[in-house]
Amino acid sequence: MTHVTFIDAQGVAREVDAPAGMSVADAALNNRVPGIEADCGGFCACATCHVYLDEDWFAKVPAADELEVAMLASEAIDPRPNSRLACQLRLSDALEGIVVHTPERQYM
Repeated sequence: MTHVTFIDAQGVAREVDAPAGMSVADAALNNRVPGIEADCGGFCACATCHVYLDEDWFAKVPAADELEVAMLASEAIDPRPNSRLACQLRLSDALEGIVVHTPERQYM
């Protein structure tokens, strides 16, 4: 199991445990973490699972591919350099303790 901390826009932290191989988006959905909608079901076809990676973790995850970068640029509200789509982040032992921040809103 991988420990994940989700911090919402108001600073409220929610901690969950999820199995390796599961996406960060599914970990949020399975644990009813608010702020992650994941409307496309993990197919990188929307930005309703947009998160901000904690600065300490950004360099520890694989780089976003072209599709994810395009989706963040065209669909995410307030994208930042540390923005990622949670559906594209797979949990592993190397990500034990990862911290992600959910934006104030996912869409207009």
